[in-house]
Amino acid sequence: MKISAKLAFFTLVSTLAYLALAVFGLGGLAAFFSHLPLVVIALATLVMAIVSLFSEGNLSSGVREDRANRWVLPVFGVLGLLSGYLPAYTDRIDFWTFGGEGVRWLGALLFIGGGALRMWPVFVLGKRFSGLVAIQPGHRLVTDGIYRTLRNPSYLGLLINGVGWALAFRSGVGLLLVALMLIPLIARIRSEEALLHAQFGSEYEAYCAHSWRLIPGIY
Repeated sequence: MKISAKLAFFTLVSTLAYLALAVFGLGGLAAFFSHLPLVVIALATLVMAIVSLFSEGNLSSGVREDRANRWVLPVFGVLGLLSGYLPAYTDRIDFWTFGGEGVRWLGALLFIGGGALRMWPVFVLGKRFSGLVAIQPGHRLVTDGIYRTLRNPSYLGLLINGVGWALAFRSGVGLLLVALMLIPLIARIRSEEALLHAQFGSEYEAYCAHSWRLIPGIY
């Protein structure tokens, strides 16, 4: 697979910029790298960014798209920027924080685990994985493997990843931002499921009957 130089450059710059928000929020490089769990998170973020370059995920509108759902993209963007900075900042000023290094390590583990769960489906779906709510050419319904009992594993991974990031900074504000993320996320899930139902009909209904939407055993 040939990796676009422009995509690689954009991915690297945006990843470093996101980490820079946290470094700035915490008060600088010395403060950030004085916590080993945060060093682990920084390295994991860079590794996941590099790994993502080898996936076939895209922003294609495919053959059929629910354009009405595009409003969630800027909302995700704003919440993402706030999450990059505010948890670190509240950690620095000790506002609504809790725990110590143990909480940071728990956060680092959840961040890595959530990131892996977030990216795994991207590789499973390949070109069918789009940042837009869209049906891709040759789209078929995947109901085995990681999708056997869970219809949106990547979104669950995103939430776990976000919780991990918040805990790494011991931040109650960070957890609140993850909770707010549920609003556009659930709206996006509903749009995707409506589109899949329209595309696959009874096949999708049968799949929904024996699988969970986001959290196994709960939702």
